[in-house]
Amino acid sequence: MAQFTSDGVAIAYDDSGPRRSGRTVVMVHGFTSNRYENWKRMGWYDALERKAIRAVALDCRGHGESGKPHDPAAYDRAAMVRDIVALMDHLGLDRVDLMGYSMGAGLALATALDQPQRIDNLVLGGVGGRLLEPRPNDGRMAAAMEIDDPAGIDDPLLRSFRHFADEQREDRLALAACSRAGGAPVDRASLATLRMPVLVVVGARDSLAGSPDDLVSAIAGARAVTLPGCDHFSAIPHALFKAAVFDFLEGYLE
Repeated sequence: MAQFTSDGVAIAYDDSGPRRSGRTVVMVHGFTSNRYENWKRMGWYDALERKAIRAVALDCRGHGESGKPHDPAAYDRAAMVRDIVALMDHLGLDRVDLMGYSMGAGLALATALDQPQRIDNLVLGGVGGRLLEPRPNDGRMAAAMEIDDPAGIDDPLLRSFRHFADEQREDRLALAACSRAGGAPVDRASLATLRMPVLVVVGARDSLAGSPDDLVSAIAGARAVTLPGCDHFSAIPHALFKAAVFDFLEGYLE
């Protein structure tokens, strides 16, 4: 396992694939997931390698093999963005293609807004118009992570996140802290400043994301792809997701 330290937190990562193309995709996973489950097991490492693309993926703080603070203050959005930028610096990557899914898409977008000069292409998966909406932090996700018996979770969606976290043997208290950190909605005006190509990919049955068109309309030149039959969880390994990303990166997606 490779790792480095960012703001005093150990960050685990993978760096795989060929270097000859000069193209690197940095991948940021979703909440309760990790670099292995979100990307490697779902075939993304192999797919990128077949395209001769270098693949870099980190475990966000609180997840996978990275450090797991239990203080919500450690999961400030700016701190998690600094982890991504610090990984790029650690590997000597001046410019990359950046791809995130769900929570990772929000972090990827924040990174692109903070460091636009370092992002060639931006892929946002599992997010849509709800990124632009106020998201009151009612503590229900954190409570779902903290409760001893998941059978006591009434909301099916929250229960599914908890079961997934348990399956991954994640630190539930770290996830609760991450959830409690919350985050403000994305400022629509700031999206108008993005100049790199942007692709938004959402499952047709993804009730968490909202309409991809609402998000795309706020970003000049952005493109949206909807995956038929997919919900928030089944979209990640879908062959059409990979096809859309490669068409986008290669300039074929209109």
